[in-house]
Amino acid sequence: NVDFDTNNSQKSFIKAIEHYKNNNGKLNSSTPKDFLEKNIQSLLFQKDENNTKHFRISLYKILFFIEISQAIKSGKLNLLNSYRYRAFESYLLDINKFKKEKMDLLEQYNLLHFANCKKTTTYLKEQLNSSFKDVNEKISKELNLYFHLKGENSFTITTPKVEKDISLDPLTKWLPKDKFIPLISILEEINSYISFTKVFTHYSLARNRNNIKIEALFASIIGYGCNINISRMAKISKGILEHDIEHASNWYLSNENLIEANDKIIAFTEQLDIVKLFKNDKDKNHTASDGQKFNISVDSLNAGYSFKYFGLGRGVSRYMFIDESHRLFYSTVINANEREAAYVIDGLMHNDTIQSDIHSTDTFGYSEVVFALTHLLGFSFAPRIKNFKEQQLYAFEAKKEYHKLGYKVLPIKQINIELIEEQWENILRFVLTIKERETTASQLLKRLTSYPKQHKTYLALREFGRIIKTKFLLEYIDDVTLRQQIEKQLNKIENANKFSKAIFFGNNGEYMYATKEEQDIASNSLRLIQNAIICWNYLYFSDKLAKETDENEKSLIIQSIQNGSIVHWQHINFYGEYDF
Repeated sequence: NVDFDTNNSQKSFIKAIEHYKNNNGKLNSSTPKDFLEKNIQSLLFQKDENNTKHFRISLYKILFFIEISQAIKSGKLNLLNSYRYRAFESYLLDINKFKKEKMDLLEQYNLLHFANCKKTTTYLKEQLNSSFKDVNEKISKELNLYFHLKGENSFTITTPKVEKDISLDPLTKWLPKDKFIPLISILEEINSYISFTKVFTHYSLARNRNNIKIEALFASIIGYGCNINISRMAKISKGILEHDIEHASNWYLSNENLIEANDKIIAFTEQLDIVKLFKNDKDKNHTASDGQKFNISVDSLNAGYSFKYFGLGRGVSRYMFIDESHRLFYSTVINANEREAAYVIDGLMHNDTIQSDIHSTDTFGYSEVVFALTHLLGFSFAPRIKNFKEQQLYAFEAKKEYHKLGYKVLPIKQINIELIEEQWENILRFVLTIKERETTASQLLKRLTSYPKQHKTYLALREFGRIIKTKFLLEYIDDVTLRQQIEKQLNKIENANKFSKAIFFGNNGEYMYATKEEQDIASNSLRLIQNAIICWNYLYFSDKLAKETDENEKSLIIQSIQNGSIVHWQHINFYGEYDF
């Protein structure tokens, strides 16, 4: 029943599969065995007491299916009708379109400066050499106060914490205290300003978009976002029927609608003047992303094992993105075993509502390929890398050339320029595929890294990424302000993760959805609630500042906002009320 891509698969496998199909599974000693290693092939024959060789059909079938499974994952066998397991070439921008429209597409996406590989690498060589010079001059003149040399290419870097005025009261001082605000009231109030519920259209576009009951939609969003199942949501809610909530969930609560609703809240928040208080640089937006592990209480193909987080159980990771103003602009649920780095580009390319200029992750979100892609796509990548001093620095010349200059911080290895130049057209095609949204970056990277022998395009991207990574590492050594900004932004995403836990309280905080689609619906519903609360907090403090007549008190509120976080939820009631 499976359609294999015969043109882009190993012929030995295709030959064996066709033989199996043509003979309807009835095999004999003439069955093709070339896909197996020679020493394995010899085990397929067993001698009887008369010294006659017999073909072990059952063993062949076992090995046949095991090898097919592994070959599909590794790219030796490719499928025609699959999202994950097609030939890598089929994911990329059509080769004829690329050759014909390459320059137009590069111009359209403001990437013309990358058209010529030689010019690109020459420019980066100058930049990298200049960075090595600047870093080493500062060290030799003892101007880098936080750098401590411990031998050749062995050093430590300290980063002082960003000082806060501890005399300032936290924002909780001004938040409502007399009564908790019901979550439903938050959603209703934000909807009254933005009308985000209008984007929730019926799965069948022919239906009237306005025939949904708003209270049923809110109940569905809270049910998924707070991890309360729909049946339970109906039992603890007054004035609404389970049928209405199920109808809203089944026909209106799609990921597309939830993403659009989140984008509407984020765009509205951007218009508020108070948001600018969180900007470190008004012309740049510093974003960050991080994964948060959740147990899962049902069987799911999207779940994975991790003894560190789940013991003997399984779980998923909710990967989330935040900007400087605490707005959560993207989230996805991935297998707990997957490397988060593959999804960094997906979030940055997600939409036009939030434009990132510089992006930070922890070590799990970093790879040399991500350094390459972020640079080529127009983002600055600034991760916090564990064991920073163990990272290798690269350069265009040999280490001895830099040693002659008396440098203390030296490159370890030389960049393979020939490999980058050889694969440059494929690299550009890869980047334009992402820009054209033909395929997600995560899917491209997963398929690219699945091959048993590393793909040349992957190796070239990694080599190019080493140039960008080295440039960043040198800047990281040199600039204490950059290190502090990275820490500050990653603290925001960690605070947002605590916020998530507070809202996602039902079912012991364990995901109870089996499919990837429903897990993402729960994640985006949770994100909608978070963004609505953040927006409400912004409006609350905007109103407070507008009505405050005491200039000293107003100044104190502004300073507290700048020194703190708008992400507060202690004044929100997520749990409903007791009826006495």
